[in-house]
Amino acid sequence: MKQIKNSYDLEERTAKFGENIILFCRTLKPDVVSRPIIGQVVRSGTSIGANYMGRLTPLAQKEISRIRSTFVKRKLKRPNIG
Repeated sequence: MKQIKNSYDLEERTAKFGENIILFCRTLKPDVVSRPIIGQVVRSGTSIGANYMGRLTPLAQKEISRIRSTFVKRKLKRPNIG
């Protein structure tokens, strides 16, 4: 069984994943059908790293905290039906 590292560098891993997606998509033959699919795969595969990096910014942390707070307040106001 393969040994798993104790620390995970998600920034590096998501960047490498995005790079691998791009390299893979470059090997595909673009045609009328595959071109939009390739584009979607690249956007989806690289957005993981962008979302992770965006989550690390202080502004994003404040926004996440605000959204959670709003959600909890709404949850508390909602009557318990059922």
